[in-house]
This record gives sequence, C-alpha cells and structure tokens, in this order.
Amino acid sequence: MESQTLVIAPVSKKLHNNRKMWFKSLLMGLVLLFFCILLSSRAFAKTVDFTLNTNGEGSTMDSLKLLFTFALIALAPSLLVMMTSFTRIIIVFSFLRNALGLQQTPPNQVIIGLSLFLSLFIMFPTITEMNNTAIAPYSKGEITQEQAFETVQVPLKVFMLKQTKTADLNLFLSISDKDNTITEVNTAELQKLGLQVIVPAFITSELKRAFLIGFLLFLPFLVIDMIVASTLMSMGMVMLPPTTISLPFKLMLFVVVDGWSLIMEMLIKSFHY
Repeated sequence: MESQTLVIAPVSKKLHNNRKMWFKSLLMGLVLLFFCILLSSRAFAKTVDFTLNTNGEGSTMDSLKLLFTFALIALAPSLLVMMTSFTRIIIVFSFLRNALGLQQTPPNQVIIGLSLFLSLFIMFPTITEMNNTAIAPYSKGEITQEQAFETVQVPLKVFMLKQTKTADLNLFLSISDKDNTITEVNTAELQKLGLQVIVPAFITSELKRAFLIGFLLFLPFLVIDMIVASTLMSMGMVMLPPTTISLPFKLMLFVVVDGWSLIMEMLIKSFHY
C-alpha cells in the first residue's frame, strides 16, 4: 500500500500542475483577445467614405484637368530649367571649373545653387510680369484658367525670343513644315508661335552661346598651361606634370582679376532684356 501511495502522489501532483498551466494559458488567451478587440474597435471607430462621381461630362472634364495639373507639376522643374537662363549659366560655370583644372571645387551643389539664384535675379522682371498679368488675376477670379494659361506665356515667350537667334528659329520653323521664315526676332507675330517651336530654338541658341563663352574662358588658362609646359621642357623636367605647376598660377590670375565678379557680370549682361 505504501508503494501505491508513493506512485499515486507524483501522478496527482503532475495533474495539478497541468491544470494550473492550462488555466494560466486560458487566462492569457482571454486577456490577449480582449486587447485585440479593444484595439480593433479603436482603430475602426471612425470610418471615412471616399466616393468618386463619374457620372456626367463635367466630372470627366474635372478629372482630366486634375490629371493634367499633376502632370504639369511633375514636369514644372524641367520646363522652368529649360525655359530660363539656368542652362547657359550652369554650362559656363562647368567650363570655368574645367578650365581652372579643378575637379570638384566648387562642388556641384554650390554651382547649382549659384546658377539658380543668378537665374532668379535675371528672370525676376519676367516672373513679376507673369504674376501681375496672369497669376494674380486668376487667383482673384478675374480671369479664367484658359485665359491665365494664355497670358502667362507672353512674358516668357518675349524673354526667350530675345535670346533666340534667327537662324535657330528658322531651323525649327522649317522642320515643323511651316513655309514662313523670319528676318527679325522681336516682332509681335512671333509671339503667336507655339512653345513647341520657341523652346527648342531657345535651347539651341543657349547652348551655342554657352559653348562660345566657355571657349573664350579656356583661352587665357590654355596660354598659362602652354607657357608652363614649354618652361618645364626647356629645364629638362619632363617627368613633372605641367598641370601641377600651372594650377597655382591660374588660380592667382583668376583671383587677381576678380574673376567671379567678372564672370557673373558678363553672364547677366549677356541676356537681352
């Protein structure tokens, strides 16, 4: 009998422990279920109904206008960069850095920021006119969206046409299957041309002027490189790179003549107002 009690005692104790663990597991499950119900009720306490009314022609036109507005916002940075003075300025600064023989000085962030603020300075009269003639009246409800879109193009077209060469404009007019050619750029009839003709002609003229300015910037620094290279060869220092010796002289020349002020003044005055 004693042996039986000794065997039964551990079994009963084990069953008691299993019941206790099962009860704890059930209690923890109920607590987790309660918190899940509480969180779900708080998360979905407020519902938002979003419906789109696609019935009628007016709603379809509003949807197309909304999509067109989003597309215009996405393309706005590229359009503004290509339709302003930014292109010529940043190309000239890139040529200047290469002519000095500097790889990453000034950094790209500095060159882009300087080009943006110089573009804002040059384009400020045009931006002011665009705001006074189109944006401000449209915000006040004095003109419609179509009238604002047509009016805002006029100052921008005037600026681009003043910088565009006649040959470049005639090139794109001939490519677009238009028989008329022009002899003067600053005429009222040219403002009736679309942006699809004016913008590429403007960009072509800007690239030509920027490369011409870059070529003129390279000449004095190229002379310094040739003088230093010939001097080193005459002294027998063939293994010494000429660019290492000429870089301080080019920097000294650029600082002595106040090169940054001259470059910025030249860029600003190169645009026709």
